[in-house]
Order: sequence, then C-alpha cells, then structure tokens
Amino acid sequence: MKSENFYQPNFRTFLLIWSTQVLSMLGSEMTDFAITLWAWNITGQATSLSLIIFFNQLPRLITTLFAGIIVDRYNRKLLMILGDAASGISTIIIFLLYLTNHLEIWHIYASAVILGPFRHLQYFAFSTSISLVVPKQHYTRAVVMSEHIGQFSSNIIAPSLAGGFYYLIGLQGILSFDIVTFILAIATICIVHIPQPVPSEIDVKKVKIWQDLTFGLRYIIQSNGLLNLLLFLFVFHSIDSILFGIHSSFLLARSGSNPTVFASIQSVIGLGGLVGALWLSIWGGFKRRIHGLLLGIILHYSIMMVFSLANLPSIWMITGFLSSVFWVWISSSNQVIWLSKVPPNLQGRVFATRYLFTLIASPLGLLIAGPLADNFFRPAMMPEGILAPIFGSLFGNSSSSGMALQYTLFSFLGVLLGFAGYTWRSLRNVERIVPDYDAGEC
Repeated sequence: MKSENFYQPNFRTFLLIWSTQVLSMLGSEMTDFAITLWAWNITGQATSLSLIIFFNQLPRLITTLFAGIIVDRYNRKLLMILGDAASGISTIIIFLLYLTNHLEIWHIYASAVILGPFRHLQYFAFSTSISLVVPKQHYTRAVVMSEHIGQFSSNIIAPSLAGGFYYLIGLQGILSFDIVTFILAIATICIVHIPQPVPSEIDVKKVKIWQDLTFGLRYIIQSNGLLNLLLFLFVFHSIDSILFGIHSSFLLARSGSNPTVFASIQSVIGLGGLVGALWLSIWGGFKRRIHGLLLGIILHYSIMMVFSLANLPSIWMITGFLSSVFWVWISSSNQVIWLSKVPPNLQGRVFATRYLFTLIASPLGLLIAGPLADNFFRPAMMPEGILAPIFGSLFGNSSSSGMALQYTLFSFLGVLLGFAGYTWRSLRNVERIVPDYDAGEC
C-alpha cells in the first residue's frame, strides 16, 4: 500500500531515525539503572523495584484504548516528537528534585504514571510506521533492529557506564546525559519524512467513538488464528511479568547488593540479546515465524531455570547471555507475524488491542511479583519456613532463597507454555490460516 505523495519506502530513513533513538535509549537505560540502584539502596525491598515497573505499565492500560485511534488518525511524526519531548521533560524534573534533595521514591512512581502514556504513543507511532518507511523485504531486519539491536546494545553499555559513573558523577550526571540524548532524538525526527498511511473507507466515514475503540478487537475476533495468538500472548506476558518484576531484586539480593556484579550480568544479558539480534538479522529467522515464537519460549525459559538455580556470577552471565539470544526469537517472530497479517492503515487500532491485552497481563504480574517475593516466598524459605524442608537443600535458607525458588517455578511454567503452544493447532498453524494483508496483490 502506498502512502501520501506516493512515498517510496527507504531503509536509510529508518536507519537515521533508529540511530538517534538508540542513543536516546542508551541515556534512558543509564537513568533506569541508576534509579534502580538508588531505590534499592533506600528501600532494600523487591516490592519497591517491581512497583517502579508497575507504575510504568499501569497508565498504558487507559492510553492503549485510544492509542490505536490516535496513531491511525493523527500525524505519527508529531506523536513521536511529543513522546520524546515528554520523556525529556520528565527527566529534567527528576534532575531538579534530586539537585534540591527533594527526590523521593514516590516521585519516581508519579513520573512513571505521567510519562507512560507519552512513551506508549511514541512507540506505537514508530512501530506502525515501519511498514511504510521500510520495504517489505526488510521487515524482519527493521523489527530486529528496532526491537532488539538498539535495546540490547543499550543494555550492554548502559549498566557498565551507569554502574561506573554512578559513584563518579552521581545520579545528576547520568540524568544530564539522558537529557542531551532526548534533544538529539527530537531534532532528527524533525528533519526526516515519516509518511502517513492512506485512510481506509471506514476511516473516511464518520464512525461512532465506540466503533473506533472496539475496531481492533472486532478485527482480531473475526480471525480465529489472530485471536488464539492474542490469548496465548496474554498468558505468556502474565508469566514473564512476574519474572521481570523480581529480576533486579533477585540479582541484587543474591549478589549481596554488589553493583559491579549486577552491572556485569545486565551487560552480558544485553550482549546476548545483541548477538541474537545480529544472528537473526543475518539468518532471517524461520520461514514459519511461529516456530521462532514457540521454540524461543521453550529455550529461553529452560535456560532461565538454570539461571535461577545458580548462585555464581559466572553461571548467571553464561545463562543470561544464552537466554537473551533466544528472547529475540520470541518478540521479533511475534511482531513480524502481526506486521505481515494486518494492513498498515489498520495496524494502530489492531496493535493497540494486542498491546492492551498484554498490558492487562503485565501490571497484574508486576503487582504481585514483589509482594509475593517479600511476603510469601522469602519467609517460606527461611529456616523455619513451610517450604524450607522441601526446597532448602536446593536453594538454601537465606533471605534471597525465596526469590530464587519463585524465579525457578515461573520459569518452569514458561517452558510448559511453549510446549502447550505446539499442541494448539490453530495457534501452530496461524500463518497458514491467516493470509498476508497483501496476498492478493500482484
């Protein structure tokens, strides 16, 4: 489908936007890492760290209801600028609060709540523009670069830089760098052309707001394959968010709050993701993307079980590296399936529905992850705890043993989910059941 003024997709335009977004992402990752250290030093609780992630996710539930409509109807370039600008302003406010010694943990929660919708709109605007900016033969490469190479490159560099600079230039220095990167990202978006999709007949007609709000869900329901994929993703994100919610706390607790060990492991995890993304970019992935999704889940969580059972930084690094390699299979395969099946002018509303379901799952998992670790698994694995006689010989009876058990159990559930996906025929054959959106074109 052609966009306004018959714009021809150009991979170089994507590269220009992507490169400055990666730099901005690096600044944000450094800030997030420094904030994690700051929050852990103040509270020492898994709940505090999981709540930071929770408050980042919560406002997106409401935003997602309207994000698809906004992205499909309004200028995507302006939405991207607005998202980056909001992130920059939020960082400036935190910077000023810290300089005046007024920064508290609740400020981080509040900032996440306010900033969440803008980041979400920015992500939607960029992800739904890929099919217009990039030629179709480069979809996988673009998705891998935008979803993984940039993110994991930042994950490699940011922890090392933030961990080293945190005690050298402090949180204020890291925040200053973050602000500069936002300015560069906004400047780049201002000078490039990001086309708008040609509106469909439905878009041209005046429709009621409730019809727009429910369009994505109705579209997915009409496609049995996409509906089953959506339900599968809901369960997947429910499990993964519980692991994600205690990941930082698990490493800090098991390493004795050692920032060097924490930074090193996070960097190696990022390196694994980068290697996986480069490998997938060169290889191109499975011809049937569903294999990349399901096998990726099985391999990723199998390795994470070993990760959680270990108590040595070297094992954490090896398993963290390998698990990230296969994580790339999961998200990129899923994204390419949706990009190929949904027309560009409908992707905003359909993708918004998809994200809404995953966002419902994620906050629920994040909300229970920390309290479950602090209030159930931790006391249950102490010497007099109810689970200590069963699992004590495997995980020990220290204050961090409960989180190790929790991490292992939910990783095992992830492995079971991957195998269950292969027994689900309509999910396993989703790419055969649902035709590509341009299958009828010559």
